[in-house]
Order: sequence, then C-alpha cells, then structure tokens
Amino acid sequence: MRKFLYLTILALLTIGVATPGVWAATATVSGAEFKAGDTVTIEGTIAPGQDLYLTVAMQELFAPNDTNGAHETKRLKKDAEKNKFALDTEIPPLYYLLTTNPAAFGETGKKRFGGPSVLLGKGNGIYSTTMFYLKKNFADLGDEVKTMLGPIQSDAQWNFLRYANETDYGINTIVKEGNKVGKVTIFSRTVISDHATTGNYWDKNTSIKLDKATGKFTASFKTYRHTPPETGFEVYVNGTESGSFKVLKNGFWLGKGFRYMNPLWIIIGAILVGTYFSMIGAAGGMLMAAFQVLVVQTAGPIGINAANVLKPSNMALTLFSPLGSFYRYAVVERRVAWPVGLSFGVGIFIGSIWLGKYVSALLPMKAYKEWLAILVVIMGFQTLRELSPKVMEKRKNIKAMVKKFNEAVAKAKSEGTSVEMGRIEPVKTGLTDYRFKFWGEEFTINPLLFAILGLAIGVVSRSFGIGGGFLLVPAMTTIGALPMYVAVPISLIGTSFSSIGAFIGYLMTGYLPDMWLMIAIIIGGFAGGMLGSRAQKLFSEKTLKIVLAITLFFLFFRFFKIEIWI
Repeated sequence: MRKFLYLTILALLTIGVATPGVWAATATVSGAEFKAGDTVTIEGTIAPGQDLYLTVAMQELFAPNDTNGAHETKRLKKDAEKNKFALDTEIPPLYYLLTTNPAAFGETGKKRFGGPSVLLGKGNGIYSTTMFYLKKNFADLGDEVKTMLGPIQSDAQWNFLRYANETDYGINTIVKEGNKVGKVTIFSRTVISDHATTGNYWDKNTSIKLDKATGKFTASFKTYRHTPPETGFEVYVNGTESGSFKVLKNGFWLGKGFRYMNPLWIIIGAILVGTYFSMIGAAGGMLMAAFQVLVVQTAGPIGINAANVLKPSNMALTLFSPLGSFYRYAVVERRVAWPVGLSFGVGIFIGSIWLGKYVSALLPMKAYKEWLAILVVIMGFQTLRELSPKVMEKRKNIKAMVKKFNEAVAKAKSEGTSVEMGRIEPVKTGLTDYRFKFWGEEFTINPLLFAILGLAIGVVSRSFGIGGGFLLVPAMTTIGALPMYVAVPISLIGTSFSSIGAFIGYLMTGYLPDMWLMIAIIIGGFAGGMLGSRAQKLFSEKTLKIVLAITLFFLFFRFFKIEIWI
C-alpha cells in the first residue's frame, strides 16, 4: 500500500512537471500601481524544468470595429481580409511575452528599409537591420505554447496581433509603441527576453532570471513611457492568471496626441519653426511635422492613425505663423503682390478642400511621397542654379534689385540704422498679366497660371497636412522669376488658404486635432511669425535661397526615409 502511494505521488509530480497548468504557477507583482515608464518586477515559481512564459496584456481590448475614423474603417476592412482576421477580432494593444524561449513564438530575421521603393522594389532598402518576426500561423506554435498566450486564443487573434505589431499602419494605428533604429520604427515590442543574454535592441530594459532546477524566477521590464493614464494590465504566468497592475499618469498627457509632453517644449519648437517659416516662406508644415514625429512623437488614440491627428494639428502652424508675420509684410512694408497671392490662395483652397481627398485613390501614398521627393530635389538644385552668374545675367531685374538692396544694407550698417525694405508698386493688373515694381525694377507674372498651380499644391497640402510653401516659393522664384522678398509674402497668403481648406477637410471627415497640442503650436507659431518677418531683412537674397535649397534637400531625405542619423 505504501509503495503504491509513493508511486502515485511520483506520477503526479511527473505529470505536474510535464503538463503546463497542472503545476500551479505562482507570481507576485512588485506593486499594484506604477507610473508610465517605471520598471515592473514579477517574481514567482513555475514547474521545475519548464521555460518561463510570462504574458503581460492590457485589460482593455481593441477590435477594428471599435474605431470611429472614416479612413481607418476602410483601411482595416481591406487589411483584415488580406491578413485573415475579422473586424470584431479583439487583441490587447499593449501586449508583451517575456520568455526564456522566444523561438517558440517566432524568429529573428533581416529587414531592409529606407530609400526609394519605386526603384529598389518592395522589401528592399538602403539600410539593413534585424527584427523579431512572429510565426505566420497560430497552428505553428503548438498546443503547449498556445496555452501560454493569455487572451490570445485563436487564429484570427494571432493574425491580428502580427498585423498590429509588424506593419507600419498597425503600429501607428493600434499599438503606438515601436522599436526604432535611429528614428525609424522597425516593428513593435512583443516577444522580449533577457537583454544581458540576447543583446537584441528590442530586449533593452528587460531582465529574466530563471532557475530551472527549482522553477523560481524573477523578471522585470520597463513599461511603455507613453502608456495612457489608468491603463490596467493582467499578468499570466505559464498560462495561469497570476495578478494585475495599473499604469498611472507620468507628466502632462496629450489625449489625442497620445503622449506625455510639456506644452512649453512644443511652444519653443513652434517658435523656432515659425521663425524659419516666415523668413523663407516654405517648409513650415513639413518641419513642424518632423518636430511632431521626432520630438513630440504625436501618435493619436488607439484606433486612429497617427497621421490623422498630426496633420490637423500642423494646420495651426501653417495658418497662425503667417498671421503673425503678415501685418509687417502687408501693412508696414507693403510688399505683398495681392493679385498673385489671392489667385494662388483660391487655387490652393479648392485643391486642399476638394481635390486632395481623391489623390490616394489614384496613387499610393508611399509612391506619391517618393515622386514628390524627386520633384523637391530638382527644385533644390534649380534654386542653387539660379545663383549662378549665367542665370543672374539673364534676370537683370533681380540682379539690379540685389545690388540696390546690398548697397542699402551697407549704408544702414555704416549709419547704425536698419535697412528699409522696398514696397510693391503696381504697374498693370490683369488676370493673365500682372506687373509691378520692387526696388525700382519691374517684374511680370501670370496670376491665372499660378491659380492653376495652386490647385496642385492644394492637393499636396491636404495629403500631407502642410501649407505647401516648399512648392510655392521655388515655383515663384523659378517659374515666376520673383525675388525671395516678394515670393515669401505671397507664399504665406497661399499657405493660409491651404491651411484653412485642409483643416475644414479634416473636420468634414471627423478628424480633430489634439487641442493642447494645437494651442501650443498656435502660440509658438504666431510668435515665430512675428520674429521671422523682422529677421528676414537681415539676410541677403543669396542667403535666403541657399537656406531654401538646404531645406528642400532635407525634405528629399525625409520623404525617402534615409535620415536615419537624425
């Protein structure tokens, strides 16, 4: 009898070690509440001899049906069919698998990124890195591993999890957290292991210690710095629900921006961008977008793509920075060529509020950006070419104007005063023929031509959430042969119209900006506009064109995602 009892106990122990779930895993979380960005430590015991599978899952789940975004609804419906998940398939947006056996869930592979896909082909790029790819099929995990996944329990959920964590759109719309190389997001953190053992960049700030002989473990990982306030998490240890914790607020929370950020830094950034924008009349929206992506990291709430929060917020700068500078340009210095500015503005308004929404149906956005990058770099080289003696000789009016301006600057310096800018003096006003004098030199431009050009720029403005000045100013200096001192005020009129049109377009489709983010940008942009309009006359025509060209080259790198060093 005693021998039988011993054999029975031994058999039960053997089954407990070999079968997950029979041996009751235990765990203790180091606290009930943590601030976003804090480190969570979990200690406990699992069956001796087993690997550790520690699942930390956000309690509130998300399904494609939960989004209220018009564009997201269409995109997720299309992607659901392609990636084999349903519109009611739910997953935790923030979901981590801390394990000593990452190979059970996927494998490390190469990923190439950056550069023109239209030339390099899909899946290629000028940079190469590694990332962790989840297994393609839920069935490939095996029955034992499937029990370790907490709330992920079906093929559709696994497919949706892969989509959300491994595609750009999934990360920017659902997950909001990504592993980055430089400033480029490669994939989202899901399966993580002990960094001291693996050395993988996605395992950073993760530690896992397991004594397989006893089953005792200690695991810790750093919570996502921008986890929303009051977010609850469930903890599962080798398939057993073993505790929970909550992540609390850690700073000033931007609700739609989905980030912790002191608005003061946003104001400072907007002042710098607004000043620059008002001096050269270009790239204010692009630079503010770069600031939001690289510094603020504007993300948007779960279910709304980051771009649909970033773009409406951007409109605040491209609208209010021109307003900050316009009084000086239009009233004090009187150097606004109104017929050209208004024709530009009307064309841009129509393009941004109406035609812009149809662009994506004609050309994929990625290819659209890349063709635009080619146009931008051509404009950059053309802007520099205009400074050559050969071209300047042909544009005698600009050459004469530059000479007079430089002489006025030299005289003002010798007398200790500030130079007075020239004024626009209309000579002839017509729909296709507008002539004016500036610094005594006559210039001619076709307002109707620039109204048509404004339609195209308005489309770009709506698509990117920018003002379009990076196309406006080069167009006026190359096609219209206007000096920078005249082109910039006209550009600011155009960007104001495009900003209003694009903003109305976003409101019509139900997208609102983050209010605190927008208020900070308005304050900074308006102040920057006032500073930029005063600072412009401190720089020569040549200097302004060189700065414009450098900006265009920066945008070229940005469009092709080859600015990894930033």
